[in-house]
Amino acid sequence: MKYVLLFSVVLATIALSYGGVKPHPLSDEFIASINSKKTTWKAGRNFDISTPLSDIKKLLGVLPKKPDAARKVSYRVHSVISDDIPESFDAREAWPECASIIGDIRDQATCGSCWAFGAVEAISDRICIQSNGTVKVSISAEDLNDCCIECGDGCNGGWPDEAWSYWQRIGVVTGGKYGTSDGCKAYSIAPCDHHVDGPLEPCGDVQSTPTCKSTCDEGTNIEYEPDKRTGLSYAIKSTEHQIQWEIFHFGPVEADYDVYEDFLSYKSGVYQHVSGDYAGGHAVKILGWGVENDTPYWLIANSWNEDWGDKGYFKILRGSNECNIESDILGGTPEF
Repeated sequence: MKYVLLFSVVLATIALSYGGVKPHPLSDEFIASINSKKTTWKAGRNFDISTPLSDIKKLLGVLPKKPDAARKVSYRVHSVISDDIPESFDAREAWPECASIIGDIRDQATCGSCWAFGAVEAISDRICIQSNGTVKVSISAEDLNDCCIECGDGCNGGWPDEAWSYWQRIGVVTGGKYGTSDGCKAYSIAPCDHHVDGPLEPCGDVQSTPTCKSTCDEGTNIEYEPDKRTGLSYAIKSTEHQIQWEIFHFGPVEADYDVYEDFLSYKSGVYQHVSGDYAGGHAVKILGWGVENDTPYWLIANSWNEDWGDKGYFKILRGSNECNIESDILGGTPEF
């Protein structure tokens, strides 16, 4: 009996040494534990602790890798002269005539359509940039999410490279945020309070993918097929300077990466994974880079509205492929 009791004490000691009962990933204890490590970023409350983790994970809509035999976009490799790359860069400042497009933080709402949002945001930026600010349109996340069957499963997730391939082969119409009328197809899922209590309705269950419609919204006076925009899509070689060169010359890109539970509580600074389990794959838009307190970072726009993170943006460690952020980079050249 004595040995059984001793063995139990040893097991209990080991359990406590390795964390024992883990704090809830949205709890004050978990947030405090991140900040206690005094790393390069600060955590804070984004999501209410009552938010089911399963609901948050459904917003991480990048599906696992496709089979090797699946369609792939071509690669672009630049002849980079690293001395020509500035220490910091922000596409909103580099192309001020397009700042309203580039700086537009969208909301995927209760739908795992991040793969579509990252694509249409970067495409919208590039249309403005490469037209020298003469063409300012928002490309429709609704059209891409609902109509690209080969992209995956709409609100249940998709593949970013298929999104860019679809833009090249089929085309995507214009359309902005929920309730707007400045394009063919606005986003049909209402924004909601993903996070702490706010002015919007609370988010519920993840929506089913809306039905694909080959018509524009009522009252837009735009014809669907003629409104489709296309371009040449490609992947960028996964090195820091190649990605910088692409953004510096042609505009923001789409990236996907691995999300861990600590990322959900990001508030400021340069994110790098500190603690927490893997939560899923997510797609975003990279629009620049810089250095903060001697730490190099990528500047990124998320699609969880402006209440999340740093007014909808975040920074992540640059140059070491943190969370695979530099592994899958996509861009393209619009056709006019």
